[in-house]
Amino acid sequence: MAVSSRIEWTDATWNPVRGCTKISPGCKHCYAETFAERFRGVKGHPYEQGFDLRLVPEKLPEPLRWPTPKMIFVNSMSDLFHQLVPTDYVRAVAAVMQAATWHTYQVLTKRSTRLRQLLDGEVAHAAACDHIWWGVSVENRKYGLPRIDDLLATPARMKFLSIEPLLEDLGRIPLDGINWVIVGGESGPGARSMQEDWVISIQEQCAAANVPFFFKQWGGVRKKLRGRLLRGKTFDGYPVRNSVPVPNSGTRLALLRSIEGRTFDQIERALETAVVTEIAAD
Repeated sequence: MAVSSRIEWTDATWNPVRGCTKISPGCKHCYAETFAERFRGVKGHPYEQGFDLRLVPEKLPEPLRWPTPKMIFVNSMSDLFHQLVPTDYVRAVAAVMQAATWHTYQVLTKRSTRLRQLLDGEVAHAAACDHIWWGVSVENRKYGLPRIDDLLATPARMKFLSIEPLLEDLGRIPLDGINWVIVGGESGPGARSMQEDWVISIQEQCAAANVPFFFKQWGGVRKKLRGRLLRGKTFDGYPVRNSVPVPNSGTRLALLRSIEGRTFDQIERALETAVVTEIAAD
């Protein structure tokens, strides 16, 4: 887990999956792919295999080791709902998030069909957790708006939209049931431009619907020069986060030991049993 992140709307990142594949226009200039491919072939580097998708099970316990509450972006370098990530592994990731309740998790996907299927099925228990925020990427009308429909159809308690990179005017956005909206322009070489009126439209819709609005950046090749002011203001809206006491070191150690040597499909039950045992002991 990265103890800090340069992403403006999170504190840290956790990547139990690495690598992904492109599925829509928002993926064209993927920052994660650009970063990972720089290290392809570098022996011993976490991205020795570039951006090829792979599971990283040794990363699963990391949130349980971190005693300070953090806002954690889950799989900043991948997509938890990629079709090549086994359902048992998605459930294992969800089980860790459910156990380490002192953190807040931001799970973002472009694969909203699978998100909907799993939150309605095998991962439904995690959908009810208010410390796990489930989100979809929205870059344009054709690909992005249907993802919002999928997200709204889930039983997730906390739902958010990452409208980045914003590539066109989205028109009216369904916000009833959405808890948070992030907007940002594309950055880096070849960055596609974003118009001010597109952003203002979304900000005004969020204000009318009382949805927290976070404006990340204007983007561009040199994004720092353009900054993140919108109409002369900084927008740093967030949903309210619940404050949960951090368990003592003994409890956290018990949680960690409970998943040692377990298969992916055993982790959920092991964590549940460990939590119950520690509560009973207290």
